[in-house]
Amino acid sequence: MVMKKARIVIIGAGMAGVTAANKLYKCGVKKGAFEVCVVEGGNRIGGRINSSEFGGDRIEMGATWIHGIEGSPIHKIAQEINSLESEQPWECMDGFLDDPITIAENGYVLNSSLVDPISNLFNNLMEFAQGKRETIGDGIEVDHVNGSSVGYLLAKGLESYWKLESRKETEEVFGYGDWNKKSLEEAIFAMHENTQRTYTAANDLHNLDYLAESEYVMFPGEEITIAKGYSSIIESLASVLPSGVIQLNKKVTSIEWQPECVMKNKHAGDHSRPVKIQFLDGTSMSADHVVVTVSLGVLKAGIFSNNNDSGVFKFNPPLPNYKIEAISRLGYGTVNKLFLKLGPDFNLGVDQFPFLQMVFRKSDHQVKNPKIPWWIRRTASLSPIYKKSNVLLSWFAGEEALELESLSDEVILDEVSTTISSFFSHKGSNGNVKFDKVLKSQWGNDPLFMGSYSYIATGSNIADMDTVAEPLPNTTVFESTSDSPLLQILFAGEATHRTHYSTTHGAYLSGIREANRLLQHYHCIDV
Repeated sequence: MVMKKARIVIIGAGMAGVTAANKLYKCGVKKGAFEVCVVEGGNRIGGRINSSEFGGDRIEMGATWIHGIEGSPIHKIAQEINSLESEQPWECMDGFLDDPITIAENGYVLNSSLVDPISNLFNNLMEFAQGKRETIGDGIEVDHVNGSSVGYLLAKGLESYWKLESRKETEEVFGYGDWNKKSLEEAIFAMHENTQRTYTAANDLHNLDYLAESEYVMFPGEEITIAKGYSSIIESLASVLPSGVIQLNKKVTSIEWQPECVMKNKHAGDHSRPVKIQFLDGTSMSADHVVVTVSLGVLKAGIFSNNNDSGVFKFNPPLPNYKIEAISRLGYGTVNKLFLKLGPDFNLGVDQFPFLQMVFRKSDHQVKNPKIPWWIRRTASLSPIYKKSNVLLSWFAGEEALELESLSDEVILDEVSTTISSFFSHKGSNGNVKFDKVLKSQWGNDPLFMGSYSYIATGSNIADMDTVAEPLPNTTVFESTSDSPLLQILFAGEATHRTHYSTTHGAYLSGIREANRLLQHYHCIDV
């Protein structure tokens, strides 16, 4: 009888999945060690990478930045395939815009002497949390931080600042309408918190674990975007795979595995493969090893779903309790991008739209502009995607990111135009800002992702990332299954990397990790 090659099935054609397939194909399949197949539930490859165009410019609907170019595998690939230069304009081609104009609700342009001290305070607190500085500075002290949240540190830091500066809650009016100094400082601080929420995907920074901040690793060097689009990286990695290896529109509904079954003569026929994958279209596929690269949001939905929920990604039998608990504890949130194209009659008396930082009233007892909807109040900025572009970008996280997904384009255009016009109602501007086109990402309600990226929530820790990454069956947990086929289910994706979670390079490194695990299993390479 002819022995069948081992079959490795990778679920998901995002960065982790395509990277693993690339490595396995070059180092194992081409040597005849096994066969590889990638199944993708959507109609494209890339996962949470999705380059697009808007207003004649190249934009990113998902992953945007190479976070540090020194040592980044993504930057290395982009260099090798000449993706860092393009004749077509692209998002953030100038890097991070500087020289923002900070305007408070109802059109008060804030002086840098008011904004800078609060901005510096916030940055110092975050650098302290990240282990980049030993003290917060300026005599500010925060006690009992360990075991708490980033939100707790920030709140206590602002309180300490006010005590140090002898701030009073009943400050006199000082030239900004009915704003007083403390309420403005509080609102400026909240603006920076909202930006931080988009970095982390946490709806509330009080849900973001404090200790994990210092364990997160950034690559050194500048942060840049990719001129030819992030999708060019995925396309390059996938280009080595023969036609048919990646199968699109194959949404997985269940993975049946064998934690307690000893398989004899496991390569004698397809029926003997220990894992069976069921698809939404009613078909199935058997495999010796399955590499699961779906998002943490999809894993969460699966473990919390009812058995009768159709189309939900599940394991049969369910994952062991220790892994379910780790998945449950970890944080996973939604971040969406809103692109807006300025109307042709835009005129603020300048040759370009500024980098606008927006300061909204924070306290409920303050009189808020009723024309500004709640979902806009926790965004922080609106700026051109590069200098002199007529395409603007704003970021939304958490509840307002989900609200954004539910709104029609007409409602968004109307409410954003009204809001931004109110910010430019100060002296010297006609206050009339109109947008004629809108494009938004919708990661929260997409059943293939159910959100954007992971974070370490309070109550969880870095070790939970390692637990999610552990392959099954785990013979140290299932002592009676030591003779079962090993590495039936492996896990990759940004939420499985303990120091680079939430990033594309974290997903890339996790794909390499699991590919190497299988290559070592089949003695293809020394890892």
